[in-house]
Amino acid sequence: MNGRLTGRVAIVTGAASGIGKATAQRLAQEGARLILADLNAAALDHAVAELGGDAIAFDAGDAQSCRNLVAQAIAVAGRIDILCNIAGIMDWGPMADFDDDRWERMLRINLSGVWHLSRAAIPHLVETKGCIVNMSSAAGLVGIPYTTAYCASKAGVVALTKSLAIEFAAAGVRINAICPTGVKTAMHGAVALPDGVDMDMVMRNSPKLGDLCNPEDIAAAVAFLASDDARKITGIALPVDAGQTAG
Repeated sequence: MNGRLTGRVAIVTGAASGIGKATAQRLAQEGARLILADLNAAALDHAVAELGGDAIAFDAGDAQSCRNLVAQAIAVAGRIDILCNIAGIMDWGPMADFDDDRWERMLRINLSGVWHLSRAAIPHLVETKGCIVNMSSAAGLVGIPYTTAYCASKAGVVALTKSLAIEFAAAGVRINAICPTGVKTAMHGAVALPDGVDMDMVMRNSPKLGDLCNPEDIAAAVAFLASDDARKITGIALPVDAGQTAG
């Protein structure tokens, strides 16, 4: 790697597994100092043992926990240059089967957590002229049946990203989102479609390149958007989706 992020401090949420862990590994290879955050404290400790950096257990669905993560990152590292909002959940099911708790949990973790972390981190990112990379989804760009709550939460991340990018451009803070297709992670593998779904409707927006992405494919895009190679890029929702949203 060419050390594009040497000397920079990066918070990576959801860092204990999947896209988050792959992103942490890639940013470390690029020279970043890591602040790794996750709800799963045991897996988080394993990630730190493997990748280095500091571990901070946190809950993306709790506003105070999000604020505490940023405060602790400043306490241990003294600065923040990069915030990678990757922690999230996925849940499938017909709209009629989604009760209020499932809907609200999805929005709280996938969308409100991004808002709370960004709000806490941006004053520090203004100081460092840093950046935020949010994890949305191809489901935030096109309709996917049986996942209304997930689609709504990820579309919200896209809108939040664009709004904040405009608001803080003059302060030198870049804010972008990535919109992956399905990724080969434990979270994606654990998702089971409900009985009786219309699979033709589900597959209407399938990847065109024939396969899902690997976590490393998404991590590479995060590293690019976090680096000076993307210094003139802000407010985008970048599909890394094997052509899923092409039409």
